[in-house]
Amino acid sequence: CPTPSDLKNNNGSRICAQLYKDNSPYYEQCCAGDVLVVEPGADVPYMPRGWPAQTSSLVVGSRCELIVWSKAGKKGKKKTFGA
Repeated sequence: CPTPSDLKNNNGSRICAQLYKDNSPYYEQCCAGDVLVVEPGADVPYMPRGWPAQTSSLVVGSRCELIVWSKAGKKGKKKTFGA
């Protein structure tokens, strides 16, 4: 998995989080498969098509916070992740 400080776009701009679909019992193989990029300031009340209940790993960038809910539309239990 990338380190929190390594999360950047190709142009060098900051990324707040990356979510990954592939799962593995081996840490070095966890951050693989499809990637969902979360830009700074993003507010996404619904996961994109094909992503609900599919995230297996995530990395949150430095100085960022990722808040997720157990139900769509920012409902249910809330969990906060940081670098």
